[in-house]
Amino acid sequence: MAQTTNYEYPLYSDWSTADILKVTQLYQAVEAAYEQYQGVAAATILAAYRDFQTVVPQKFEEKQLDRDFQTASGYSIYRTVKLARQLGTGQVKMKGPQN
Repeated sequence: MAQTTNYEYPLYSDWSTADILKVTQLYQAVEAAYEQYQGVAAATILAAYRDFQTVVPQKFEEKQLDRDFQTASGYSIYRTVKLARQLGTGQVKMKGPQN
């Protein structure tokens, strides 16, 4: 069930290009976990999340971005990363918006 509407990623204007790329990679990995038939490797999601945390080290900022991303896309960063951690290896395949 692919997302059909276009939306903007929640990004902060004071981030560098490298920071935007790191955050965007996590957003794209989460999207892929929901949209791709085979899902995404748990290791890919966890690596993207670690990079994301170098840009967004504060939990409150992370939660705000997750809420903003979920509002825009219907996809949960938190739930996707949680499942990737539980699996450790293999593919993460999320079901529908807000699994």
